[in-house]
Amino acid sequence: MADAARNAQSHKALMGLRSIVLGGEVAPGQRLSEPTLSARLGISRTPLRQAIQQLVEEGLLERVPSGGVRVRALSIVDVVDAIELRGVIEGTAARLAAERGAPVADLRACRSVADEIDIALGQSAADVDFERYAALNDRFHDLVNGLCGSEMVMREYQRITALPMARPSAFLQAQAAMSEIRQSLFGAQEQHRAVLQAIEAREGSRAEAICREHARLAHANLKAVLDARRSVQDTVPGLSLVSDTGRVGGG
Repeated sequence: MADAARNAQSHKALMGLRSIVLGGEVAPGQRLSEPTLSARLGISRTPLRQAIQQLVEEGLLERVPSGGVRVRALSIVDVVDAIELRGVIEGTAARLAAERGAPVADLRACRSVADEIDIALGQSAADVDFERYAALNDRFHDLVNGLCGSEMVMREYQRITALPMARPSAFLQAQAAMSEIRQSLFGAQEQHRAVLQAIEAREGSRAEAICREHARLAHANLKAVLDARRSVQDTVPGLSLVSDTGRVGGG
């Protein structure tokens, strides 16, 4: 029971602190006050410090030379690089899955989720169930990456997708409010199907290329979100941490 209580407190601390940071309640560069956060979240200092360390490792917080931590300010280039790295990792995972041979049952599970995504998409961009799609999209990516059977690759995937806006479904809430990029979801679903076909056919290079191209859709979505920043600020967790410096895709 004691271990369960500690785990619950640790989870509460991590989720609460991440929500505060990504929600923009603390400005980039601002130091965090442990007493204030402890009282705000209703937790003791020990799980709070563990949560702080986790967010330092994820790149949301950074240590201050004089002591303590502050919210890290991100550049657009940081976000672009994180998305690019996700594409590299997912491409590697898909290639390894194709070359090594993915278990039939696991491929079947991926296709089942893809079928559910079709239902969530509906017949047109106006019919998309974004909440359902977001959950299924993240689930699909997790399953496909797991086909490679590599714990090392999966650890890196989990690490990179913990960064702001690097998760496959990071921009979906903004997409719900932006009709101009809703249609990209249908192209993304075609790529979902294509990568499964490539893995099943043991075409490693093709599977890798599709995943790299798939991640590039997020670059276009990032640019659209930044162009409409004021209207979607509250729908993209972590957007408040990103400065307006840098350029996306040369645009």
